[in-house]
Amino acid sequence: MDEGYVNVEKYKKMVRDISPKSKIYKDCIFAFVVGGTISLIGEIIEYVLLTLGADITVVGSYTTIILIFLGVLFTGIGLYKKLGKYAGAGSIVPITGFANAVASSAMEFKKEGIIVGIGSKMFILAGPVIVYGIISSIIVGGIYYLVVGIL
Repeated sequence: MDEGYVNVEKYKKMVRDISPKSKIYKDCIFAFVVGGTISLIGEIIEYVLLTLGADITVVGSYTTIILIFLGVLFTGIGLYKKLGKYAGAGSIVPITGFANAVASSAMEFKKEGIIVGIGSKMFILAGPVIVYGIISSIIVGGIYYLVVGIL
């Protein structure tokens, strides 16, 4: 038998034996529960703001601001990383995941200084989202201004 020859079936069995067992169903359920809980917290914040008499037109903005603040806060004290380790996409998809991405990048590069480190590195991941968001909001705002101004 040739020494360079590998028995395909034997190799597949060896890979199957040493590979970690997939926990995809458990991971999907946990991601769903965590993402749903974050969304539920957002709904509770909206309800509390409305109950306190906040204007319905700005409640969504206030809720977003509060969720971003909580995402950055939990990133800063190290809790969001632990949550993300187990929740996966459940912690990344909501707006708190976006806040985590920006804050963790800024924290990672703070030793390089305010401009080169924090100022530029925190936009590596989130930069395109922010740029396109700002540009599209300017365009939509301009169109709204022109339409309302004409009417």
